[in-house]
Amino acid sequence: MTNSVNNINYFSSLKYPDFQKIWLAGLFAGSSHWALIVIRGWVVYEISESSMLVGLVTFSAMIPMILVTPLIGYLADKFQRRKILQSMFLINFIHNLGLGMLYFLDLIEPWHLIFLAFLQGSARAARMPSGQSLVPNIVPKTYLLNAVALDMSTVHATRLLGPLAVAPLLAFVGRNGESITGIDLAFFMCTGFYALSLFFSLMIKNTSTGQINSESFMQGFTEGLRYVHNTKPIFIVTGITTLHCMLTMSFESVLPFFSVNKLGSEGLVVSFLMMCVGVGALIASIFLAGTRDEKIKGRFFYIFAIISGIAPVFLGLSSNLIISLIAALFMGLGQAGFMIISHTIIQTLSPNHIRGRIAGVYAMYLGGSMALFNFLNGLYADFFDPGYSIAIQGITFVSIVIITRKNFILRSIYSGKLQSN
Repeated sequence: MTNSVNNINYFSSLKYPDFQKIWLAGLFAGSSHWALIVIRGWVVYEISESSMLVGLVTFSAMIPMILVTPLIGYLADKFQRRKILQSMFLINFIHNLGLGMLYFLDLIEPWHLIFLAFLQGSARAARMPSGQSLVPNIVPKTYLLNAVALDMSTVHATRLLGPLAVAPLLAFVGRNGESITGIDLAFFMCTGFYALSLFFSLMIKNTSTGQINSESFMQGFTEGLRYVHNTKPIFIVTGITTLHCMLTMSFESVLPFFSVNKLGSEGLVVSFLMMCVGVGALIASIFLAGTRDEKIKGRFFYIFAIISGIAPVFLGLSSNLIISLIAALFMGLGQAGFMIISHTIIQTLSPNHIRGRIAGVYAMYLGGSMALFNFLNGLYADFFDPGYSIAIQGITFVSIVIITRKNFILRSIYSGKLQSN
């Protein structure tokens, strides 16, 4: 059998029952997460008219990647990884139920959204080190790219499914004295999605753990941090991916600004923009799920990186709805493709006994960079047009990618020559 795209079953990994359950749980959780970003961002902007507050809520949802993932990575190597996943989905279900009730009872305040965003982000941050360290124990190494692509589709491609599910509801954003509104229903729809994710996660049977040589969290975390920094391929891929998240994926906080001030619309357009990002992400996920060819993977790692940097330039500078939607689609294509391949490389190079801690350090850098730049972009938008800063960040990333082609390890990845340990 050749390694061509045409000879691969796009859903090969789903024949493994535990992966099927992880995928379904992630599908519903991802849909709820991205729908919630749209709803929550619009509600904050509606009650405050401040992009800075939207950025602060987004920051609160993402900063747990720094604060929580190192601990979760340690726990994922010490305890059963499935139990961490199950706990995360339970917390998110309770969080969404509480958030929906606050809005329904007309008690919602910005500080509620900030605090609950932190709670939801903390629970969601548990998925990366626990879930991703679990996947290689469930599917054979031959299908790892396929499994990671499918798993990551529940993170990226659900940018389409979640906003699409709530888009009809966001057409009715005003309360108008009614007892229940579209946003009320949207919040409770997200709660239902998390209930389904919890249900499927409880059906996972794999009991894998890693190996902790010490009882101390700090010693265990330091061991993972040291491994990442001392293993050049992992360190370099983590570094370029952190820059990618920082400069191309920190735009959610300014979508309400773009919708109102550049495109002359309201919450529905925020959903449309996120849906187009999801369409692009879905295309990348399907393409990568169908290939195991190292050269194709390497070449597209570079191509997706370039697309990720160029597309935000068009979104940032556009005041035309069609151009903005097309730019959002290419943003999703480039971002999801780049991130799926990056995650695959990290998981392939990581030994199982320390995989959770490596994933925790990796997530810490990525989530921290997105949290900081989402806040800064939102703060900037309260005083200036953020379109220019989004465009400059995209151009900066493209320049970095071109310059770093001279690095031997990245050049090896781009040519498909870097093999796993």
